[in-house]
Amino acid sequence: MEKITAIRSFVEVANCGSFTRAADNLALSRLQVSRHVKEIEHWLSQRLLHRTTRSVSLTLQGEEALQYCQRILAEVAAMESRAHSHNTELVGTIRIATPIGLGQHSLYEVVDAFIQLHSKVKIQLLMSDSFVQLVGERVDVALRFTEQPDDSLIARRLMAIDNVLCAAPAYLARVPDIATPEDLLAHNCLLHSSQPGWLLLKGQQHKQLRLSGNLQANDMGVLVGAALRGRGIVCLPADLANPYLADGRLVEVLPEYTAPGKSLWAVYLSRSYQQSLVRAFIDFIAGKWQQDIRKWRAP
Repeated sequence: MEKITAIRSFVEVANCGSFTRAADNLALSRLQVSRHVKEIEHWLSQRLLHRTTRSVSLTLQGEEALQYCQRILAEVAAMESRAHSHNTELVGTIRIATPIGLGQHSLYEVVDAFIQLHSKVKIQLLMSDSFVQLVGERVDVALRFTEQPDDSLIARRLMAIDNVLCAAPAYLARVPDIATPEDLLAHNCLLHSSQPGWLLLKGQQHKQLRLSGNLQANDMGVLVGAALRGRGIVCLPADLANPYLADGRLVEVLPEYTAPGKSLWAVYLSRSYQQSLVRAFIDFIAGKWQQDIRKWRAP
């Protein structure tokens, strides 16, 4: 069990990029977490992390070790969940705040699987693309896309999701070719209310474009529907775009450019994590979502 604890500390540091934040998330001291990471490095006879006064990053060996360690923790979580389902029945209600698109698609399957595993658990989903206040709305867990979680909350990184620029073949067939980011300025762009412009990266190039179009919405589902009907170009998270890219209903635009996505975090109050039900749910989704979602590529 000591190795599992050390592995958990290493994975948390790698995900957070910070010993201090990892220690807070794990309810350990920074010294304990540091000692755990050193134990893993000694065990593997490899340096897994680059450490500076301002940042922590993975070495090449650390990136490889992280994949193995995440799989180990996922197996442990699955084993614990199965054991709890037989020995300790989970009962109660969890209030979860989630972005609308995530709640309608990726999250539903995970929530459904958790409920099937624990028949006496009830889950209340509060779907909003605005950050819900955990205390005021009595939220146990909030799922948020961000690169900087609120320091007043405990945060656990779940995964990163790419963004993809795409459009329907019908739209692309009737408009001029799109060869550069600047060409987008002449096109109808379907925009999310929180994202009036798109950042595009290619090598050292950074293109920040403020775009316009005849439809803006705070629901990704609305934008997906408009894009499928050939109304314009949309920037979608890969979990929404990939099925349509795979079957050809949407086509990637400017594939040589990257539209940076954000990481998905589970954030919660320290008191919430003391509840076995909340802790079990966070462990469950972390096990399910241990792999980042990258944009679809043709085989």
